[in-house]
Amino acid sequence: MTSVREKVARWIERRLPQPRLRQGASGGPRGPVKRIIVFGRIPNPTFDYYLAARLEAPDMPPYEVADIRGRETPALEADGAFVILCRYASPSVLRWIERNAERLSGVGLFLDDDIPAVVTGKDADFFYRLFLWYRALWPLRRLNQHLDIVWASTPHLASRLADSNAMVLPPAPPRALWQAEGHDGDQLGQSNRDVWIAYHATGVHLQEHRFLRPIIEEVLRERPQARFEVFADRRAKAIWQGLERVQIREPMPWTEYLADANGRRIHIMLVPLAPSHVNDSRAPTKRIDVARYRAAGVFSDGQAYGAPTETNELRMPYAIDAWRRAIEQLVDDVGLQEKVAVATRQAVLQMTSAADTGLEVFKERQA
Repeated sequence: MTSVREKVARWIERRLPQPRLRQGASGGPRGPVKRIIVFGRIPNPTFDYYLAARLEAPDMPPYEVADIRGRETPALEADGAFVILCRYASPSVLRWIERNAERLSGVGLFLDDDIPAVVTGKDADFFYRLFLWYRALWPLRRLNQHLDIVWASTPHLASRLADSNAMVLPPAPPRALWQAEGHDGDQLGQSNRDVWIAYHATGVHLQEHRFLRPIIEEVLRERPQARFEVFADRRAKAIWQGLERVQIREPMPWTEYLADANGRRIHIMLVPLAPSHVNDSRAPTKRIDVARYRAAGVFSDGQAYGAPTETNELRMPYAIDAWRRAIEQLVDDVGLQEKVAVATRQAVLQMTSAADTGLEVFKERQA
């Protein structure tokens, strides 16, 4: 049953800015594309998971990447350029687009989150909501006058962006992004037969932290060889206090997180997704992180990772007992760990293969 808070949140959400294509937009470039310019808070996982490999595909136009975190936009050649905004825009980028509008071959926006739902949801903290408003929602008032294409990471998210006729662009990571270096090392202690379980969460997953807490407490009590690692922000840390054999880590910048997998292994990685408005639109990108650590993943069944199937991946209903049993089974059975880990690496390899076709809309309109 929908609560009063949820009804109010949905009412507000419907009134937040949404991306819309400019009048006369055709869902493709306006003219020949000489180059692509990607604006974003780069480096970041969104660019790496969705755009980097596609832009390197054969027959794609040359591209360059510009970080929007500076006060001024770097000197860029606008003539014949197609601009892709990766989630966010800054005032300086909006000014640059407006100043060069007649010279551009088009403007596109890529989104991999239901941002209005995050802003009105209950897990994100106040400052992150404010940031999303300022960098992702408020700019749409000006950006919509220039948009030619909107891409969304999942079909469900595309359906939520109905006014923009969003095209679905699923994850397609470069192979180097998930085949970590240093595979011979194992700094998490395989030699003493410790089994490391991890939950690497962002700051918008408080419900999932609370869901996992009793599960991990029971697993650690019943399996003395188990160790647990969790990424937790200021609010989530309190959930994990009082447990032995738990390492609480601070969330880290993207480049550091990529390097973290070099030379060590996590044996079991947990990817729970609470049933929620926000999670309905999520893409299966955590599968890539699981592959990078060569871990056996336990995923929530649902729109992001699919229902339980005949594959060897573990997709579980969002129920405490089911997750506890699955984790304990993986702790006890090294062979099962490897079988499940291989299944996820195969799934990620299929994602990577999808990048070979690049971004089709640009191949037709190259200068």
